[in-house]
This record gives sequence, C-alpha cells and structure tokens, in this order.
Amino acid sequence: MKSPPPPAPPRAAITGVSGYVPERRVTNADLAARLDTSEEWIVSRTGIRERRQGAPGETTSTMGAEVVRRLMAQRGLGLDDVGALIVATVTPDMVFPATACLVQDQVGLRNAWGFDLSAACSGFLYALTTGAHLVAAGAHRRIIVVGADLMSAIIDPEDRTTAVLFGDGAGAVLLELAEPGYGFLDFYHRVDGSGRNDLLMPAGGSLHPASHATVEARDHYLKQNGKTVFKFAVSQMADSITTLLHRHQLTPADIAMIIPHQANQRILDATAERLELPPGRMASVIAQYGNTTAATLPLALEEVVRDGRVKRGDLVIFVAVGAGFTVGSSLVRWQ
Repeated sequence: MKSPPPPAPPRAAITGVSGYVPERRVTNADLAARLDTSEEWIVSRTGIRERRQGAPGETTSTMGAEVVRRLMAQRGLGLDDVGALIVATVTPDMVFPATACLVQDQVGLRNAWGFDLSAACSGFLYALTTGAHLVAAGAHRRIIVVGADLMSAIIDPEDRTTAVLFGDGAGAVLLELAEPGYGFLDFYHRVDGSGRNDLLMPAGGSLHPASHATVEARDHYLKQNGKTVFKFAVSQMADSITTLLHRHQLTPADIAMIIPHQANQRILDATAERLELPPGRMASVIAQYGNTTAATLPLALEEVVRDGRVKRGDLVIFVAVGAGFTVGSSLVRWQ
C-alpha cells in the first residue's frame, strides 16, 4: 500500500497590515523654491510629487509605535498577544538601544522580545523572511514586523539629488501561521558588498566616528551614486523575481500583484517592462510618499489590500534592492 505524502511544512502568513505617514506634506514646489530643481525635473526623473516629513519630536520609534498600535487595534490584539517585534530601519533613534526596545516600551507589549534589522531598502523584506521563519518554526504564534524610517534626519537638505527622493513613514504587518496551501511559499535573498560605496552614510560608525571633520564634510548625510544604483536596481529586481518564477514554473501573468521597493517610478516601469508584466500588476505609492526606505513595502501593501487589488488565493511577490547592495524577493499565496 502506497504511503500518503508527508504533510506540507507549516508556513507563516500576513494576517494584517497597517501604515502611517506624518501629516506634513513636502511638495515638489516646496523643494523647487529652495533648490535648483523644478516640478517637471523631479516628476520626469522620479515620479514623485510629494513626500511626508516628520514633525518636531517625531522619531522612527514614535512612528513605529503608532503603526503597531494601529495594527493591533485592527486585529483586536491585547498587549500580551505579541511574541516578538522586528523593526527594520536605517534611521534608529540612536545607535543603541534597538528601536524595537523603544517601540515595545511605548506600545506596552508585555510578552514581546525584539530586535532591529538593518538592510536599508531591503530591510523590511529581510525582516519579513526572518519573522516568517520564526512563526513557521513554532517559536511564536504572532510576530509583528515593522519597517520605519525618518529619512529627513539623514538627508542633506541642500542636495537636490537626494532631497527630492526620500520621505518619512512606517508600516507594519502581523505574521501568524498560515492555513494549508497559503502563506510564504519561497524566498530569494542575496547581498553584494562590492556596492557598499554606491549608497551609504559615510560617518557615524566605527570606520569614521563622529568628529568636527565629519560634520563639516556633511558625511552624516546619505550619499549615493545614482546611475550605478539605478542600473543595479533595474537588473536585480527583475532577476530576483524571475528566479522565483522559474523555481515554481510560473510566468509573470500568474502573479496578481508585485509589491516592489519604491525607489523611483522609472525603476518600477523598467522592471515591469523587462518582465512583460500585465498592466496594473506593479504596486506604486511613490508619487505620494517618495522613498521611505524600510517602510515602502508595507505602505504599498496597505494600499493594494485596502483597495481590494489583492484577494485570497492570489500569488503576490515582494521584491527589494537596497544599499549594500542587498537584494531580495518573496513569493506568497495570499490568505
């Protein structure tokens, strides 16, 4: 008698998503009034029309705490119901302690441990994979993954090449065990440290500790080689998606929605073109939020879920490229 096939391994699923952006809008006209730029230049090169900026006293941890509160209220969770908290960010309130500790305290989570994960624009995706594996392994019933960045804290206000790109924001998801056949099916991640000097904040670490010289050189602001980053992002986002498609004998037409890191609308358009993706399958919120680094994926996810563009049973791919370089994608059967 033939033995029955072994049961499928447990998987995690996203069972809730929430987002938060500060109230203050910074429009292209606001930037054009103080920088050598224009509405036309910004939109044609980035697709961004406005971005949000935190109020005085607003920090990565306060944004993270707010988005966690919203998520818990949405899902009806109590302060004892969360087992772990993972915060993806490159703008922690301070080098240490971890922003996760500050968020835990502000929200009042009584049973959660947590940590920060730093992988720049891929940070939320890497945190998502980490949390999903913890849930699937049975370590915790519920894990909250946060992506939050106050990019206005590390952007040179006098540099038009970066000031136009970035905004502040936060997003969070709840991870729980998936129903059979649903949840996280696969992931593909890799890093390429040879790109470390193409997108970075040079000072403030052990290589270049803070000093009068580093401040005068404006090395505590983000620096980037825009052309190199653009080329790498276009090729690697498409390739990482294709890797997952090939593993599972899928085509782009099989994917209901791609949730990409929101770096530049031209990158999203070029990626969709390379994949020959059907129209409307590439989520984009960059026009209203800009690049919020670790927050872009959950903010984009929140919008497509709210608008009903992702439904139960749909195949969804998350994809990101970030400083480092970091690359990643995840394939999900939406629950």
